[in-house]
Amino acid sequence: MYGLTKVGLNAFTESLRQELLGEHVRVSVVEPGTVDTEPVNHLSDTTRDVARRQFDGVEALRPEDLADAISYIVTRERRVAVNEMPVRAGDQTW
Repeated sequence: MYGLTKVGLNAFTESLRQELLGEHVRVSVVEPGTVDTEPVNHLSDTTRDVARRQFDGVEALRPEDLADAISYIVTRERRVAVNEMPVRAGDQTW
């Protein structure tokens, strides 16, 4: 289901990008990997333990890493369109 949702979102944003070309609106997708955020603390104990084991040994991205990626996208010259940007933790293998 995750993969299908991701493909659908990418197709939607590409469609939106093409539709808005005449309005000079750029549309981009940032695909973050493991990010050190607070919501993991709200998971059930079992789910949180599974998530922590999966991410063990991976230095997660910080929110400011994603902010840097977004800043890069929106500061490009008008002639440049960054349509998609995966941003992964350096140790992340998936």
